[in-house]
Amino acid sequence: MPRLALLFCLTLAACGHVDYDATPVGRFKGTLFVMWVGEGGRAGDGRFVYVPNPRDPLRLERAEGAGTVEVIQPEMIYTDGGSIPRAGQMFNGFAPWGYAPAYMVHDWLFVARHCLTDGAPTEAERKVAGMEFQESAEIIAEAIKALIASGQVRPNDVAPRVIAGAVAGPVSYQRWTVTGECASDRVSEADKAAAEAGIPGSTKMLRGMRKRLDDGTTVAVTPGRLVTTLSF
Repeated sequence: MPRLALLFCLTLAACGHVDYDATPVGRFKGTLFVMWVGEGGRAGDGRFVYVPNPRDPLRLERAEGAGTVEVIQPEMIYTDGGSIPRAGQMFNGFAPWGYAPAYMVHDWLFVARHCLTDGAPTEAERKVAGMEFQESAEIIAEAIKALIASGQVRPNDVAPRVIAGAVAGPVSYQRWTVTGECASDRVSEADKAAAEAGIPGSTKMLRGMRKRLDDGTTVAVTPGRLVTTLSF
């Protein structure tokens, strides 16, 4: 293993195994938006939401026979890109948003697993009920390969392999198996309304409009700020 790869695996509390070279190449289709919807936590670095384009949602089409599902179509989730340690972000290929669509797919699979475990899945989440942890790690390799094949990112001999190995490791597995996380994973009604209002051309909400939430409260809706759009 290259020294840089070893450093990252140690930083990320050990890597699991994904045969990156043998992983088939997926294909992305559709469009995603990333919205800024608030200041976020104590660090004040922002609260971001991945928003699939309702007219042409992002989806990862997998090679025939690659796994338990042929197409993965993530729903709206909170996102911070890839959970790359700050010390590693200076290296080529390890920016937290460098493989953003792949991270969105992978993170949504974890939300789906948490909600399946807690008995509160959506219809989309039920479709991945048969997926095991190892397959979730292999999918990020497929997704990164899809980004490279489409020309969205440049080839990299180290980063994709290390990232795939890291998400197959014990820290990631612990996150896969936790219970009681579904409710906190869900995008709040207020943030969902803000994100939907910020979609280009949206007619769902107008600036200054108010929305009644599930708990009976009414809030003013300020459209989320569009950070980036990616289309395939």
